[in-house]
Amino acid sequence: MSVTTPDRPGLTMSGRPMSLPLKDVWALSRQMVGHFVENVAPCGTLPGDAIYGDVTTITRTCLELAVSMLDGKDVRAKTERLEDAAGQWAREGVPINTIHHAIHEGFKIGLDLVTGAAVRHQSLGAEAGSEPMLTLNTADYENLVDGAKRVVEMLDTMTTAVSVAYVRELKAVVSEHHTAVHTLTSALLGGHPTSTMARECGIEIAERYRVIAVAIPPHPEEASPMLDSKVVARRKLRRVQAELALRCGESLLSLLSVDGGTLLIPAEQFDDEGLEKLVGRLSHAARVPVTAAVVTTASAEIPTAADQAHQLLDMVQRLQSVPGLYRFDDLALEYQLTRPGPGREYLGSLLDPLDEHAELLDTLQTHIAHNLNRQRTARLLHVHTNTVDYRLKRIGQLTGFDPTQASGLWYLRSALVARTYGS
Repeated sequence: MSVTTPDRPGLTMSGRPMSLPLKDVWALSRQMVGHFVENVAPCGTLPGDAIYGDVTTITRTCLELAVSMLDGKDVRAKTERLEDAAGQWAREGVPINTIHHAIHEGFKIGLDLVTGAAVRHQSLGAEAGSEPMLTLNTADYENLVDGAKRVVEMLDTMTTAVSVAYVRELKAVVSEHHTAVHTLTSALLGGHPTSTMARECGIEIAERYRVIAVAIPPHPEEASPMLDSKVVARRKLRRVQAELALRCGESLLSLLSVDGGTLLIPAEQFDDEGLEKLVGRLSHAARVPVTAAVVTTASAEIPTAADQAHQLLDMVQRLQSVPGLYRFDDLALEYQLTRPGPGREYLGSLLDPLDEHAELLDTLQTHIAHNLNRQRTARLLHVHTNTVDYRLKRIGQLTGFDPTQASGLWYLRSALVARTYGS
């Protein structure tokens, strides 16, 4: 039940309630809805039952709320009804800008009615043929000023109610979808049956997937003593998730944390070039260089492919390779070298002569990781290119394998891969 607030008297104009032109909320709500259909474009695309059902009902609620505020009455119950409607609109996908636009259009109509009624009332008794004129006494002027303030308050009350309820409901919907995606992704990675779960989640399972292992390094600001490292990390993750949602849509399945995770993308969604661009965009969004490894497989083989992708990613990181996208097919030999056995132990021992020359081992690793680019190696090691050449020559002398020759480089690279997995 509405209760009049003692310190909120109703506003009047020349002794008449300012809300009087808005009292017939049933007729006025139908008039406003007709205006919305003609002037608020998305409203015209709604079905008839929505236009003359929910939209008309909530328009009437807004009018009743406006009348109550002009009359100085409690509006809590009406505000709650507005919040309920906004939540329903969010779930149905009605754009929030359309809702706010409709509210402001309604305010224009209501304001015209209130001021128009005041002009007509003041012009009664004026000489025939004279122009209507609004002449205000002190009390009416103060009420008009108070009315303008209350109009702003109405807008604040309505837009706040709509926005808070809309965002709250949207978060709930997103959370439901996120939980469904998380559950389905976990099931696929675990090799569990997913057909029933997929139907319940409303997500179609593709025949083949790009299984991508992703590593996201810490953002430099995570180490700042002036900032909360957890907040910085979460913001980095949200930027990556937003970029993925933009580029991949609802077909993406993912399990990500602040330092990386696993992505499942339908194989036909991106070609090789598109996948490389996606990783580049993720690096741009994260504001740190992202490294990823991809294995393409049938949906039934996702658990095995995920293990391979993460092992490949681990190998790439151990080798300190440049960030970017790595494919299993391109590094199958290196991957095989990481398997335990006497071959790996032998290859790893080829670098034993460099154990007492840390700068040589570091030079070899940097040189191979950066595609044998002498200038880049020198720049990263802060030495001259001649120094790089000297060190490479020295490595050849100590190990018996010349890193400037294809055969020698093959052994040294293989030895480096094997050694990173040695005990």
